Parts: sequence; C-alpha cells; structure tokens
Amino acid sequence: MTVTILDGGMGQELVKRSTETPTPLWATQLMIDSPNMVGEVHDDYFAAGADICTTNTYAIHHDRLLKSGKDEEFIHLHQTACRVAVESRDRFGSGLVAGSLGPLGWSYQSESSVLPSEAFRLYQEIVNIHGPFVDMFIIETVSSIEQGWGALEAASKQDKPVWIAFSVDDNDGTKLRSGEDLKKINSLIEKYNPAAILLNCSTPEAISLGLPIIRNFNLPFGGYANGFSHIAKKYLKKLSTVELLSTREDLTPIKYANFVSSWVDLGATIVGGCCEVGPTHINELTRRFKESR
Repeated sequence: MTVTILDGGMGQELVKRSTETPTPLWATQLMIDSPNMVGEVHDDYFAAGADICTTNTYAIHHDRLLKSGKDEEFIHLHQTACRVAVESRDRFGSGLVAGSLGPLGWSYQSESSVLPSEAFRLYQEIVNIHGPFVDMFIIETVSSIEQGWGALEAASKQDKPVWIAFSVDDNDGTKLRSGEDLKKINSLIEKYNPAAILLNCSTPEAISLGLPIIRNFNLPFGGYANGFSHIAKKYLKKLSTVELLSTREDLTPIKYANFVSSWVDLGATIVGGCCEVGPTHINELTRRFKESR
C-alpha cells in the first residue's frame, strides 16, 4: 500500500521561527513581510519527505483582510502564496502543490458566517486565482456539514482533484465540531464525490475515533492531527490569536507516528500533520511509511 505524506502545520511553524508576536493575521502577515520564511518552511517539509505541500492561503479571506485594512492585497497574497509553494516544489524537483481553502469566519466555528451562495462566490474567487498554480485543492477544517457546501461547489468546477478535510470534536471524534454525526457527511460526499476524505486539526485521539467511519465511504482517506492540548473556547472568537492555545508536550515525532501507524493499519493512505506538527514529525512518518517500502 502506497502512503501519501502531506506536510505539517504552517502557522505554528512560523511562530517558532519568527521573533514577532502572533496577530490575527499571523501567517498571512508573513506572506507580506517574509515570504522567504514561508518558502523555507515548504522546503523543510519537502526535505522531510512530504509528497504534497499546502499553500499558505488557509486564512486569506476578505473578512479577515478588511478588518486589518489590507483587502486590496487579496489577489496578490494568494498569488504570492501559490508562487512560493510552486517554487519550493520546483527546487525540490518533485511533489505536488495543494491549494488550501480554509473556513470562512474563524477556525472551529461550526456555524457558517455567510449564506451558501455567498460562500460559493467567495471560494470561487480563490480557486480561480489558484487554478494556474496548484495541482489540486484541499478544503480544510470543515466543522459542520453546511460549511462544506460552498467550497466543494466552487472547487469541483476546476478540473483538478479536490480533497476535503473535516475537523472533529476533540472529545468525540465520531462527531463534527458542530455536534453533527460524522456519518451525515454522506450528503456532501454523494453530491460532489471528492477524490479523498480526511480528518484534520483535531487531536490524534479524536481522529483515531473518526477514521473508522470515513473509511466506509470507499474513497481514499486519512488524517492529519494537530498538537494542541485542546481548543480553548475563547479562541473561537474572531480576531483571537494562537497565544490562547496550549501545545501538548507529549506528542513527540515517535508518539505521533504511533498514532498514524494505527491509521495506516485501518487503511488510511494519506497522512500528515496540522498545527504544532512540524518537519521532525513528518520526517518520522517518512522513515516509517516510505523508506521501509
């Protein structure tokens, strides 16, 4: 069985490498101030063995930029993020670039911030910008069924593979963060038939509970967990920063890879990392799932 390895988290890796204090525009601000640093993170993930790097576009949305007076840079920021990822892939000499479509509003919020028709329009603008650069799209941290519609509708109109990653409840990985049963994503899967289904940005323990459910959709599946101890409720408020979240100290590369090994044993063929899972974790996944085959 071939295992495809995704990269790890971008935003938290940038926090570790920068001396600046995180802001609500954190990873986006660095696309303005230090695009080379973003490229270096991509380089390190490819060097660690990642097959796919994800563009640093997760949080580049109009609502966030408008609040910071930077909305006129929307197109430029997306193009820059795509170019930086492509240049890293080309330096490495192989691999794929996935255009990241993050949630509208704020991560982990289960209620959609806009109507589905407006979500479709907003995502369509992004996928049209990404289209000339990326090899595929990955819709990330979908916390409710309603959140998935707009991004899937927009991305499916491009002639490129579309993966969708759902974020599950840290205390019960059989449920989305909205409280909806994970089985109910079948309405999205049946209509749009994505190329793969993933679980992301939840604890590895929660993802371990959810994967046996999504494997039943008979599509390629997998997961990429975060390394936060939990998602603090006060972080769910817009314009909060990652300083409100605490990092687990026990999730070493070896321990993380042990979780991932159990996912692969279930049949997962796509694995990687999210926030607080860095190049050393990805290197351990490479050692276990690529070098041994």
